[in-house]
Amino acid sequence: MDFKESRPIYLQIADKICGEILTGKFAENERIPSVREYASGLEVNANTVVRSYDFLQNKDIIFNKRGIGYFVAEGAAEKILQMRREMFMNEQLKDFFNEIDILKISINEIVELYNQRNKS
Repeated sequence: MDFKESRPIYLQIADKICGEILTGKFAENERIPSVREYASGLEVNANTVVRSYDFLQNKDIIFNKRGIGYFVAEGAAEKILQMRREMFMNEQLKDFFNEIDILKISINEIVELYNQRNKS
């Protein structure tokens, strides 16, 4: 995994796990890899993965069964979609609109490009 310097690694790992939940790699109530397994696979410190798991647990995306491991919570995919949608609408979309204003790109050009993308 290539980490970006602009965002904390634990959040990037949390995003990766969320993506794996959305793509069905990890289903609801399914056990996810242990902290050590995940850290080893990504070649990061286990404490970083612990922070990711804590973050996801606080968002009710995963839960811990003491002594057994971490599992995907029921409704996790819906929560992830809602979180990502809010983040996109509140952060990325604002930046996008600012950029098209600066570059003087019309909304009609954007719609045309969007429609062309969907035809491919």
